[in-house]
Amino acid sequence: MTMHRLTREIMWQGRSVKWDRHGAGPAVVLLHGTPWSSALWRPFADALSRRFTVYLWDMPGYGASSKDPSHAVDLGTQGQLFAFLLEQWGLHRPHVIAHDFGGAVALRARVLHGAAYASLCLVDVVALSPWGSPFFNLVKRNAEVFTQLPSAVHRGAIEAYIRGASHRGVRDDDLDMLVSPWLGEEGQGAFYRQIAEADERFTDEVEARYGTISEPVHIVWGAEDAWIPKDRADRLRAAIPHASVTLIQDAGHLIQLDAPAGLSAEITRWLATVVS
Repeated sequence: MTMHRLTREIMWQGRSVKWDRHGAGPAVVLLHGTPWSSALWRPFADALSRRFTVYLWDMPGYGASSKDPSHAVDLGTQGQLFAFLLEQWGLHRPHVIAHDFGGAVALRARVLHGAAYASLCLVDVVALSPWGSPFFNLVKRNAEVFTQLPSAVHRGAIEAYIRGASHRGVRDDDLDMLVSPWLGEEGQGAFYRQIAEADERFTDEVEARYGTISEPVHIVWGAEDAWIPKDRADRLRAAIPHASVTLIQDAGHLIQLDAPAGLSAEITRWLATVVS
């Protein structure tokens, strides 16, 4: 996967937020999760930019955005920031497509911070308790210890962790793209810090309000997701009764890499139904 740099920057509460915008047409905003960055969405953004104005951004603590250890990077903070970004971008009702933690960020911005969407597509999202893989929860309990791992051991651990998110296996160039932001002293500290600050209360406190979302909602899930099992898709549809659900076969949590053609087709189909 080719790496592309985000060329624009917004400052928010001391944080540097790297972002970019491409294309022309109705606005589509893509949200990444953990331990990813906007780079995971880049090929989809490039394709969508033929018909849409596509916004990509890295959450603080991730990718090319700032990784200052004094800055909180929890889901509560990211939800506030996302609502702020939409205002800064002048987007009042964009189409939003969110993966993993990005789902919780988009949902919190919607139900707590006044954001409104033209539509919301939730792809293998963190939205319902319980969440977190065994490794994730082990790190959460021992983040200070993991931060002190030798760099080679850290790299091996994160590579194994990321490989576990894929059903089909991760190519070396894709693995490098996903791992590289977490290397070096700054990246290693940021990796374990964002896990340490993860907390199910950030989804628990908004779950009961999902039913208030009136925008069109579509849920997409990798049928072989080992990180967030596909039963969450049915639970999420029960919480948002008007939502639709599509399972993509032979895809794990890293659905963008496991089934890029299937996911692209599903996103294109969904957007065609909600864009007038």
